[in-house]
Amino acid sequence: MAANQHSHGKQHFATTRWTVVLAAGDHRRPDSQEALARLCETYWYPLYAYVRRRVDSVDEAQDLTQAFFTRFLERDFAATADPERGRFRAFLLTACRHFLSKERDHARAQKRGGGKLPLSLDFASGESRYVAGPAETLTAEQLYERQWAIDLLNRVMQQLEVEMHGSGRNDSFDHLKGLLAGCSDNANYAQAASLLGTTEAAARMAVHRMRKRYRELLRQEIAETVEHVSDVDDEVGRLFATFT
Repeated sequence: MAANQHSHGKQHFATTRWTVVLAAGDHRRPDSQEALARLCETYWYPLYAYVRRRVDSVDEAQDLTQAFFTRFLERDFAATADPERGRFRAFLLTACRHFLSKERDHARAQKRGGGKLPLSLDFASGESRYVAGPAETLTAEQLYERQWAIDLLNRVMQQLEVEMHGSGRNDSFDHLKGLLAGCSDNANYAQAASLLGTTEAAARMAVHRMRKRYRELLRQEIAETVEHVSDVDDEVGRLFATFT
């Protein structure tokens, strides 16, 4: 599988078909296991929030999350990938739900850290995020969807920031990022223009370009987790629906 470079220097896999990534059981594709590990590392926190909402004990939630990913990366679950499922986030949640219902007792008996997990799971920061997160009114599934969306949107914003800083537009990003949501009034634009030493019209044009690029990056990020490019629009809608 060919690898390209993001503007911030990190590799990503050119294909947008996660079913290719989930071919981790195919020993002829040594890069697919690496790609699968990267996807799991990227999206581990939403799954931890899901497990944490279902399990009272912090330690047990962490044990179960690590046990799930250990098992997942051992390819037991990757082998069940089905193109008809379409979305990696849905597949990951289904696999975790199955794991909790069928193998929870076995996972409890295993000491966390006994295996060599090729992921970096920062449970300390994850628990801090969970405690400060959405209210208990959300179900475990709703919390998973919400955190998946938050992580994805934050990652896209970070990509935009890296791109703009890399092209020497540090001040533009820092002063205009708060205007991307589209609900700012004239005073906000006037203030940003003053800080940048430019006109309000130029500030508005810069924000317009930033929004356009943000949308492009968002679609690229989503395309890597769906089966077909035609699913991107629907996935964008589902993503924002998690906040309503």
